[in-house]
Amino acid sequence: MAKSADIPAAHLDIPVAGMTCASCVGRVERAVASVEGVKSVAINLATERAHVTLSNAKVEVGPIAEAIRNAGYEPTESTIELKIAGMTCASCVGRVEKALRAVPGVVEASVNLATERASVRVLGSGDLKSSLIAAVVAVAYGAELIQLGADTSDREQKAREEEQAKLKRAVAVAAIATVPLLVFEMGMHLSEPLHHFLAGRIGEFNIKVMSFLLASFVQFGPGLRFLQKGWPALLRGAPDMNSLVMLGTSAAYLYSTVATFAPGLLPDGTDYTYFEAGAVIVTLILTGRWFEARAKGQTSEAIRRLMSLQAKSARVLRDGAEIDVAIETVVPGDIIIVRPGERIPVDGEVLEGLSYVDEAMITGEPIPARKEPGATVTGGTVNGTGAFRFTARKVGADTLLAQIVRTVEAAQGSKLPIQALVDKVTMWFVPAVIALALLTFAAWLVFGPSPAFAFALVNAVAVLIIACPCAMGLATPTSIMVGTGKGAELGILFRQGEALQSLKDARIVALDKTGTLTKGRPELTDLSVAPGFAEDEVLRLVASVESRSEHPVAEAIVAAARLRGFALAEPAEFAAEPGFGVKAKVEGRAIEVGADRLMRRLGLDLAAFADQAGQLAAAGKTPLYAAIDGKLAAIIAVADPIKETTPAAIAALHALGLRVVMITGDNKGTANAIAAQLGIDEVVAEVLPTGKSEVVKNLQAGGVKVAFVGDGINDAPALAQADVGLAIGTGTDIAIESADVVLMSGDLNGVAKAIALSQATIANIRQNLAWAFGYNIVLIPVAAGALYPAFGILMSPMFAGLAMALSSVSVLTNALRLRRFGGSVPKTQEPPSQPRLAAAE
Repeated sequence: MAKSADIPAAHLDIPVAGMTCASCVGRVERAVASVEGVKSVAINLATERAHVTLSNAKVEVGPIAEAIRNAGYEPTESTIELKIAGMTCASCVGRVEKALRAVPGVVEASVNLATERASVRVLGSGDLKSSLIAAVVAVAYGAELIQLGADTSDREQKAREEEQAKLKRAVAVAAIATVPLLVFEMGMHLSEPLHHFLAGRIGEFNIKVMSFLLASFVQFGPGLRFLQKGWPALLRGAPDMNSLVMLGTSAAYLYSTVATFAPGLLPDGTDYTYFEAGAVIVTLILTGRWFEARAKGQTSEAIRRLMSLQAKSARVLRDGAEIDVAIETVVPGDIIIVRPGERIPVDGEVLEGLSYVDEAMITGEPIPARKEPGATVTGGTVNGTGAFRFTARKVGADTLLAQIVRTVEAAQGSKLPIQALVDKVTMWFVPAVIALALLTFAAWLVFGPSPAFAFALVNAVAVLIIACPCAMGLATPTSIMVGTGKGAELGILFRQGEALQSLKDARIVALDKTGTLTKGRPELTDLSVAPGFAEDEVLRLVASVESRSEHPVAEAIVAAARLRGFALAEPAEFAAEPGFGVKAKVEGRAIEVGADRLMRRLGLDLAAFADQAGQLAAAGKTPLYAAIDGKLAAIIAVADPIKETTPAAIAALHALGLRVVMITGDNKGTANAIAAQLGIDEVVAEVLPTGKSEVVKNLQAGGVKVAFVGDGINDAPALAQADVGLAIGTGTDIAIESADVVLMSGDLNGVAKAIALSQATIANIRQNLAWAFGYNIVLIPVAAGALYPAFGILMSPMFAGLAMALSSVSVLTNALRLRRFGGSVPKTQEPPSQPRLAAAE
């Protein structure tokens, strides 16, 4: 049996066929979790996928598939064909097979030396193609994907379409047989003339026989799926939705059969037939599942749209010639040619040429981005009217588009805390319904009016049919799927599904300043020197020191010096101290550049620049100081322009009733000036990079939920400390990895949109849960006959079937409303009152 590869972690995404309700989810999860080596498993009923995390590197995947099958469901397996190069003998075959079998998710691998092909059977539908090729290359052979037509996602989509077509045919066939059955059974009861006509022409017993034949056709034709799945589940002691339908329709069918052919076995006056009830129930439930299948397909539309952005081929420069190759064969280092209007195939860096690229599908930014030599390009984006060449840097599963798809899929497959109660309830729901149906039968049999047996049967069947665990199971995952998919379209990536729930509870939004509120590209605006120093010389020396620093302020000073044409010297003994500044020796002179706290530590008196520093800070500029050979030489002002979208973003956050706090290392004057421009509620200034997380912790005092927004390395601890961390996608990898939500563009409006989307999604989930639970709580007692003593009202099993079919469809339809979310926020509200923090001293 295949084993997983020797890598630190292994994950499997396995489509599981046959799940129809939340109790199915629980059974599959328990079955997979019981397999040795499985660390965790999460099932999403809406996507019909199992996300399995393996606890170690050598877990067999075969038992996982077997466990799913033993639970009564079918895991999806697929086959990938590879062309293998470099094999010469049987030992080569063995090595390649061993390498392929070591990839997590591979069930079996067979290599043919004569055809130089490998046929790999994989469990699930994860993107294993790149991993398989890499495994073969690692053992010194060549590998290339053989295109078999549609890829895995296409196969899944095709399978969904085939299932919808099967259900549509089943509904049509069942309806054709049910209509005459309704005429025979219901029509004869409702219309006296029709009754006499049919009885005279056909005969009452013959009509019963025809009804039996029609009902048998429906029961064992279109309705056979309920018997095939429901009966084995019942025998395993783990009944599901199919079991309820199977029990209800079978009870009505068997009772009617006895009443038709052996009425003497029944109590006097109870030989009624209910053939039409079972047939109508089967037809209605199949109709509901058909609508449900169509709606489910729409919930995953965002993923399909993202996948459709992937180019199928690339024009690559190889051996001096331009050739078109399959996207799977592109490797890092390839030179790729992009012509006007083409979709960029992989991620890379522009070598030559100039163009503008539409990146809206990735970042949400509507304005095309300029691409010139040195600029990065992203696979899936669309080139404009120019042409250029670029070097491939990331391909296959490493591209940004692939990462986005994986991120969205992971978020869609996650379970929110709100679903914990649902899981507990649905675990016992179906057995409880069966017990309640038996209790209903017994109660009507003992206390019901004559014919008690008939009343008992009809009401017990209604209880079995009315119950709908499907709606409970679909309530949360469908909303998560649509919500996270909509977020991806808006350039908002929820890296964890839990962030959807926790973000809506945020009461404070804490913001880093540089790169978040501002453009992150400061500009040198002022330079005043002390007596005895020349401005040009000071700027040249300071820029020489700052040329070794990667801080944005340093880049602004260096850019200003180069703009004036200064030749910078190479600094020696360079040292940087976060939060204070930098120092080095330039041409034998000691240069120190930094904040006022650095100058005070050097023992320098800043009184000469006090007035000017105050004016600069009041204008929102950051005052820095330079010391040369131990003497105060100059005050330098650097301003980081506020992003054009920032004022509107702050207003949108206030409209959501949130308190906005700015956390910055700038001095109080500069920070307060910017806060005043933007209407920020609170400022915590002069915070060292290591202190941001402590400020967030203080803001969380009393259980207040805090969302932190940042983009730099020094923001990572604060992002992790916050209840929800939001990283600007244009920031550093470490910040993004520390965040729960990634805003693909640098637009701060994404924060308000993310919060509004979180609120809309959780509200949608609550609506779904209220409907699903309320439906069952209200209608199950009605089906049991609770209204009969007072009002004489009983529920027909046929109406119960219709109500059950519509329940799941209504939940899915409500979840799909989230696709219309446009990112708008409510009208301005007063921000909630919160205790203010004193600015750091």
